[in-house]
Amino acid sequence: MLFKPGLDDSAKTAGHGAPGNASGRGRGRTTWIVIALLIAVGLAYLGWSAFEQKNRNGRMRPDLAVPVLAAMPRVQDVPVYLDGVGAVRALNTVIVRPQVDGKLIAVNFIEGQDVRKGDVLGEIDPVIYQAQYDQAVAKKAQDEAQLANMRLDLKRYQQLAASNAGSKQQADTQLAVVAQQEALVKADQAAIDNAQAMLGYTKIIAPISGRAGLRQVDQGNIIHASDAIGLVILTQLQPISVQFSLPQQLITRVNAAVAKGALEVDVFGNDGTTVADTGKLIGIDNQVDPTTGTLKLKAEFPNGHFQLWPGQFVNVRLKVETLSQATVIPTSAVQRGPLGTFAYVIGNDDIVTAKPVTVTQQDEQDAVIAKGIAPTDRVVTTGFANLSDGAKVSVSENNQPPTAHLAPQKRQGRRGNRQDAGNGERRGRRGEGGQRRSGGSQENGQSNGNTKAQP
Repeated sequence: MLFKPGLDDSAKTAGHGAPGNASGRGRGRTTWIVIALLIAVGLAYLGWSAFEQKNRNGRMRPDLAVPVLAAMPRVQDVPVYLDGVGAVRALNTVIVRPQVDGKLIAVNFIEGQDVRKGDVLGEIDPVIYQAQYDQAVAKKAQDEAQLANMRLDLKRYQQLAASNAGSKQQADTQLAVVAQQEALVKADQAAIDNAQAMLGYTKIIAPISGRAGLRQVDQGNIIHASDAIGLVILTQLQPISVQFSLPQQLITRVNAAVAKGALEVDVFGNDGTTVADTGKLIGIDNQVDPTTGTLKLKAEFPNGHFQLWPGQFVNVRLKVETLSQATVIPTSAVQRGPLGTFAYVIGNDDIVTAKPVTVTQQDEQDAVIAKGIAPTDRVVTTGFANLSDGAKVSVSENNQPPTAHLAPQKRQGRRGNRQDAGNGERRGRRGEGGQRRSGGSQENGQSNGNTKAQP
């Protein structure tokens, strides 16, 4: 029997090595599973923390009252206005033209100057018109002298006819000649008046009081009565008018208000909020503009400080009536929902209730409530972001500034402080853990050193 010792040794060696490799692979697989679980737990924790932080920032604690501002309704007389847009126009505008032809020898005004009715604005060379006047005067004197002689002859003929010394026919003929000459003298007087008027037209007179515009013709030019541009344009600025438009649906309301008396009109300045002047309605157009569906109206204003200027576009409001003892709340208190307008009313226990309201009219500051609000109700004006029907509120009146504990942003600051405190605690825990890990490392080092020191 042959003996092979090498074969038995290798078989033994192979039999002892297989279990060791299997156990090593098992430990490696377990390590990777543990690492994967740790990573999954860490990601889950980070996701949960972010979600919780978002929810914490997005909602308020249910046990805290919602900070709001509130106001009490007012009972007062409220004017009702109709708003329109219009343009300022001079009450009268005149193009001052010459009435005779000639050379402009003088300009007696300054551009932009206020002139009065009857002031001489310019002068035309009067030489020709003075000569025509003198000629008419001389012609009348000549005819008057002839008339005087004819009257003497008539007197003689009448005396002769009365004594039968002369013909009665001759006396009658002389009477007709005298009447004809008297008519000629009257014509001469008319010619004098015409010449005098033409001579007077050489002075260009202001027909109205107003503001002179820019000069259209310079001194020394020949001007004509037929010139279209004229010498200057005068505009009457005090008083001044505003023409504005209202929708045709308001015609009945305006006519009813006009029947009760004169209506007051306000015009606003350039900022759109300040009343520049107050006047009265003086005219309503007799037809609706078919292209725009609006009705034109005209108002007159004193314009004492020249705050209105022709051609200026302005906002206008027409007062048509006054609501007596109306309930008024701030416009900010009126909210709009799917079912219409409502307001939050604060009860005695600081619990808000949403009540539907009917708004008659409103502007930027006040809203007139026809029904839904009692004069004793408190309404919320600010703080609607976290407010709902039945919520509890902490109230500060509108005439008081909100305190720090009422301001919502301070509440966010307290949440931030709690978050900072939590982050500090977590950082502290991480620091303590780091110290523990450092201590553990030192202990491991010491144990490893001790192990190494042993023989």
